[in-house]
Amino acid sequence: MNDLPDTPDTPEIPDASGIPAMPPIPPIPGVGGAAPAIPGQRCGLVAIVGKPNVGKSTLLNALVGQKISITSRKAQTTRHRITGIRTQGATQFVFVDTPGFQTRHAKALNKSLNKTVMGAVGDVDLVMFVVEAGKFTLADAKVLSLLKPGIPVLLVANKLDEVHRRGDLAPWLREMQERHPFNEFVPMSAKNAKDIERLFGIVEKYLPEQGWWYAEDELTDRSEKFLASETVREKLFRFTGEELPYTSTVVIDKFDEEPSPKFGRMVRIAATIVVERDSHKAMVIGDKGERLKRIGTEARQELEKLMSAKVFLEIWVKVRTGWADDEARVRSFGYE
Repeated sequence: MNDLPDTPDTPEIPDASGIPAMPPIPPIPGVGGAAPAIPGQRCGLVAIVGKPNVGKSTLLNALVGQKISITSRKAQTTRHRITGIRTQGATQFVFVDTPGFQTRHAKALNKSLNKTVMGAVGDVDLVMFVVEAGKFTLADAKVLSLLKPGIPVLLVANKLDEVHRRGDLAPWLREMQERHPFNEFVPMSAKNAKDIERLFGIVEKYLPEQGWWYAEDELTDRSEKFLASETVREKLFRFTGEELPYTSTVVIDKFDEEPSPKFGRMVRIAATIVVERDSHKAMVIGDKGERLKRIGTEARQELEKLMSAKVFLEIWVKVRTGWADDEARVRSFGYE
């Protein structure tokens, strides 16, 4: 089947009492464009960690107030360490969203993802360990084992709205506290605005007093080119569901910006969806190219909102057999 480009179209469990907070680790030099410290300002790094598909990216997007990390029902959709920034009052929160730790496969891609997780949990002021409320699996235990002593950890019990009997959480919480000396227990739903505001208040006290690293209005340290890749990948997984293996990825071949008297700003993007088999390629393209066209249209529309620009997006599909097992190719596609 031939590659088909996408042609642009003209669309109450209370909190558990906390263990005394441990002293904050020293600030990381050279991060962002730190301003001189102003008395009362706080700023620090917060890692969001957990197994795949527990809602880490949804939580990051809610904390930042805008989508910067892709969400999907398919496990393992976050591939890179994504930094989200939110400044409220005198405090700047710098959140790091990580891939879910992979234990099932030994591919080079998974090794890269796991290296990203382990790097993220070692140099932060606070860790938010995200689990599904009332549940704890071997995959959760694997991530928990990565947490280093000396760094405060919040147990974030996400998806509280899916727990029908809240009383069942009390014995579960006792078991969790035996597994790790969590500083605080935060039952919540990432989709609940009041829970997000409460979480900000809890996180704030763990951040050191120091100047902000980023401008007040910055939301992420990732480039628009990177966000374009993530947006296309999100739509790819959304429209292929469980059919397409998560080893598929997206590479941005061209990202050109030009002035436009009509639109003010115009961006031309060429992207390639990389899959491992011809059958996967046919799956992505769909009948008469309809699925690929839908992926491109929805990605373009979302990018236009994110970038405040007119976006022209072309998408191609190519087969690269065994790329996820090839360390050199994994690195060439932007993974660490």
